[in-house]
Amino acid sequence: MNFKKNNKILSVFISLLLLLTNNAIASASANKSIDVGPTLGKKAPAITAINTLQQPVNIKKLSGEQGLILLFFRSADWCPFCKKHILELNDLAEQFSELGYGIAAISYDNTDILKKFAEQSSISYPLLSDQKVQTMSAYNIVNSEYAIGDEHYGIPYPGVVVIDSNGKVINKHFFKGYKKRVKFSELYLQLKMIPKQ
Repeated sequence: MNFKKNNKILSVFISLLLLLTNNAIASASANKSIDVGPTLGKKAPAITAINTLQQPVNIKKLSGEQGLILLFFRSADWCPFCKKHILELNDLAEQFSELGYGIAAISYDNTDILKKFAEQSSISYPLLSDQKVQTMSAYNIVNSEYAIGDEHYGIPYPGVVVIDSNGKVINKHFFKGYKKRVKFSELYLQLKMIPKQ
């Protein structure tokens, strides 16, 4: 009888262990960065977007002495995860600036939407509009789930690109799902370890 009881407990334990392992593997693969965006170590593509004053911008104008952190997001209008992510970056903007990085965030939203959100939320860095989808295309991050003509065509996979002072991509993370995002506190620690140029 003890033998049957021990086998039953062992069987339940193994089943539970397998379930937890499968959930951990599924969670890890769902949170994994996808391989899109510019190539690490290569020159970053040009930015062909405008700021909320409808002025063209470029990497050099946006960069600090160490480089640029560029957040790509879906929408500051209809995406609550994006809004939260923009605010999280805003909370650490001063710390990134102290490391020598400029910050900007880019979306397919029009300048009116971006300006309204920036003012309401006191965003301290530029929000950029890429309505012609030129920058998203150059960075190879246009979300393939939406075709030309779809109301959401032009949204990127959410993510971040870090460009150094020489214009090279030194860090990138993009995610397929709309809920998974770069943790800016972790990015800050990674960039803090890079010696100043």
